[in-house]
Amino acid sequence: MEGMELRPTQPVPERRRDPDGSAVAAEREQGAGLDAFRERSLEKGVNPIVYRILRTLLVPFFLVYLRMERIGREHLPRSGPLLLASNHRSFLDPFVIGTMVRRPVYYMAKRELFERRWQAWILNALGAFPVDRGAGDSDAMATARAILERGDCVVVFPEGTRVRRGPLGDPRRGVGRLALETGAPVAPIAVIGSDEVRRGWRIRPRKVRVRAGRPLLFPTVKRSSPSLAMAVTERIWACVRLQWDWLGGAKAPREQASGETEAREISRAA
Repeated sequence: MEGMELRPTQPVPERRRDPDGSAVAAEREQGAGLDAFRERSLEKGVNPIVYRILRTLLVPFFLVYLRMERIGREHLPRSGPLLLASNHRSFLDPFVIGTMVRRPVYYMAKRELFERRWQAWILNALGAFPVDRGAGDSDAMATARAILERGDCVVVFPEGTRVRRGPLGDPRRGVGRLALETGAPVAPIAVIGSDEVRRGWRIRPRKVRVRAGRPLLFPTVKRSSPSLAMAVTERIWACVRLQWDWLGGAKAPREQASGETEAREISRAA
């Protein structure tokens, strides 16, 4: 009615402003998008059409152009939960490792790869789900655990990032946690030569070799302690290093010095 002032029955709260409101909003939106990709991996899984098309194209390309050599495929079970623990040298590694098994593989990919919508859709359709590497992403670990518990295959790079040159890097304990809390067998894998393939946008014909060892089994625990997870990780990583050494990978200075000492002792004894 005219002349009557309308007032709200409850005070309207003042809109909260962040010091950098736009950045915080963008961060929240991106976080929600990452959650959606993880949920899609759990609910829908790998897109079978995209997977079959890409595998049909990539396997011959790897075998012919990159002269890929796959060793130890007979060790990898064709069904049931499976963790593939590998060193990481190139963006090609998940695809190269994926050709070792005859079923789709899932793997963690850094969150920056999901910033472009088209790229994020393709990666997610091929089994990738995002991980925030600097924050010890519990959501990504929970996603990997759920995928293993339903009987699928997950690729893990214990180094946490690409190590482009030289010897293997130091592992993080996440792979040990997954092995202990899911009971999934862990197959140690080493990839060599993939870091020489790409130069800028050029894909060069460099030989790539990948080798898998026999899967390792560990007792299942409901919740692993950091020390136990690290002990299991070190056991897994020692087996990855065996595959790496077999392929002729570079050794750390302390390993090389130890090997030279052993060689001298053997020659003296002889």
